[in-house]
Amino acid sequence: MAAASPKLTKRQALVMDFIAQRIDACGYPPTIREIGRAFGITSTNGVADHIKALARKGYLTHEEGKSRTLRLTAKGAEVGAGAPAEPRPQSTSRCVSVPMLGKVAAGQPILAVADVSQDDYLFVDETWLGQKDDVFALVVAGDSMIEAGILDGDTVLVRRRDYASPGDMAVVMIDSEATIKRYYPEEGRLRLQPANASMAPIYVYPSAAHTVQVVGLVVGVYRRL
Repeated sequence: MAAASPKLTKRQALVMDFIAQRIDACGYPPTIREIGRAFGITSTNGVADHIKALARKGYLTHEEGKSRTLRLTAKGAEVGAGAPAEPRPQSTSRCVSVPMLGKVAAGQPILAVADVSQDDYLFVDETWLGQKDDVFALVVAGDSMIEAGILDGDTVLVRRRDYASPGDMAVVMIDSEATIKRYYPEEGRLRLQPANASMAPIYVYPSAAHTVQVVGLVVGVYRRL
């Protein structure tokens, strides 16, 4: 009589199901960092502990020190999330990768970091983006855009563009710092308007010798509940 498969904890089952769903949707597994973001685990060691436990129990394999090597074993594919196996529906959509380029202020401008490692990508359903070229993601810091539904800690999807129309929600570089605001060019100045009634707009005047550049328009918001 065959020995029973080691049982999964609830969190291990959820992690394994997340890996399986990502493989189904995207054709490749998530990274350690992506799993951490999905489950609110800030430590990569915390995610690694779950992966090691799943490997030890025979549900998946992976290669140490390499990205995107998680694979479900036959047992893992059969068991799924620890429940009786059911065929997974074929996904009608596809994941696309969006580079995470750092932070943008919803408040006063802050430095936007543009260093991207191989793990610094957000994976979203391509139907969210429409035309997916030249889209990047930024994490929001601050609450000046809360009345537009953008909260502190949200991730905004931005389509790269070097111009904006009046009223567009734009990511604007002021010198070497970035902010997200409604864009209003006015006579003799630029008004960057927050979506928070308690906050004043930012005014930029040509005489102040600031370098101002639109870097993109906000096309979506990604939020983990």
